[in-house]
Amino acid sequence: MKAVVLVGGLGTRLRPLTCNTPKPMIPLVNQPFIEHMIENMRDQGITEVILAVQYLAERFRETLGDGSRLGVKVHIVEEPEPRGTAGAVKNVEHMLDDTTFVFNGDVMTDLDLRAMLAFHRENQSKLTIALTPVEDPTAFGLVETNTDGRIRRFLEKPRPEDITTNMINAGTYILEPEVFRYVPPAQYYMFERGLFPVMLQTSDPMFGYPSNAYWTDVGKPQAYLEVHHDILIGKVKYKFRGKPVAERVWAEGDVDIHPSAQLVGPLVLGAGVTIGAGARVIGPTVVGANTTIGNDAVIEGAVIWEGNEIGAGAVLRSCVLGNANQLGPKTHLLDGTI
Repeated sequence: MKAVVLVGGLGTRLRPLTCNTPKPMIPLVNQPFIEHMIENMRDQGITEVILAVQYLAERFRETLGDGSRLGVKVHIVEEPEPRGTAGAVKNVEHMLDDTTFVFNGDVMTDLDLRAMLAFHRENQSKLTIALTPVEDPTAFGLVETNTDGRIRRFLEKPRPEDITTNMINAGTYILEPEVFRYVPPAQYYMFERGLFPVMLQTSDPMFGYPSNAYWTDVGKPQAYLEVHHDILIGKVKYKFRGKPVAERVWAEGDVDIHPSAQLVGPLVLGAGVTIGAGARVIGPTVVGANTTIGNDAVIEGAVIWEGNEIGAGAVLRSCVLGNANQLGPKTHLLDGTI
């Protein structure tokens, strides 16, 4: 089984974190997000992954190589210019010869891919869209289906009085190769505003697969922080790479923790982390490798990347800190700061 992952976006909403790092490469619990995605695909039967890349392709090559380290075959294909979501998949059509998954590269989900594939085949669907419920449907594109799951209408950002469902496009698709005949070659073309409406007109079987699986777009600053909290408190299925060193505290290698430091889980500590005397690290928090936390510092609900030096008495709450920063003594970063 093959999958195409759309990783061409610039990640502008997450800047400055994405100035030198593609959005799918930003760390999620100290692991590049794209690695977690690929491992999840592998564990559900996908053996070959094609990344449709537009931005900083070399970073993907450096990290993923040919995918053998992760147990899958990885191809990194650069678009000559932005092609849109459907256009990006059309660009790699020559590599697809059977049923294929397509993923948005900024969606964190624990969707059951095998169950979705069984639904797709049972209904002899040509294109199946994963659907997820939301509390406020007015901010999204809704997908209306018949009782059997066949899609009958797409409704973009409806008024409250027009809402007939709370199910939205969750950014995971299964498609058959023949649907590519509707996608023009070498053009910018979108699934949402191009292929999906066309397939409604042609009456090709197109189904929605509803699911209550975890789902969020990690491309927004607050969502990026919240998805870490959700992972650490167990709201989403996730395999921690570290070993438990205390109650709900995982370390990914050797760490140096002063006896007077206070750790309150859930926490994940990268290799080489040093925590000074009197410091308090309170979960849900992730601390990246080779980070030093000074004496009496307070870290709470934060996501800290690699190689940071945090001064004595500093306070970091509900914030994100990128790579290799130096924070002086008594620095405060609070309430969604990046």
